[in-house]
Amino acid sequence: MAEYGLFIGWGSPHPGKEAASLGVFREATAYWEGLQAAGEIESYEPVILGYHGGDLIGFALLRGDPEKLVRISMSPEFQRLTQRAAACMERVGIVNAVVGAGVAGQLGRWGEAIRDLI
Repeated sequence: MAEYGLFIGWGSPHPGKEAASLGVFREATAYWEGLQAAGEIESYEPVILGYHGGDLIGFALLRGDPEKLVRISMSPEFQRLTQRAAACMERVGIVNAVVGAGVAGQLGRWGEAIRDLI
């Protein structure tokens, strides 16, 4: 399983843009499905959160090779979908992520940094 991912988060739809935000979500899901079918990402998982009083409504986690994920995030189609999402939803954000077995390696490097600085 992949050790790297792209976290794509979003908040509430802008008032009056609820239908548009649903359409963009469907576009994005079809895009992610195409990336997976083409072998560009290992997997994707969209998540809708329950009501919790925060501003994060949902997110998607795309998993794959870090170089491919960077290339995808800079591609015109990814940028187009991000701009469309931001036009109809609050707080759209994309963050590089370490996932799965990569977390143990990341924590190990963090531990080394702490030991070096104490």
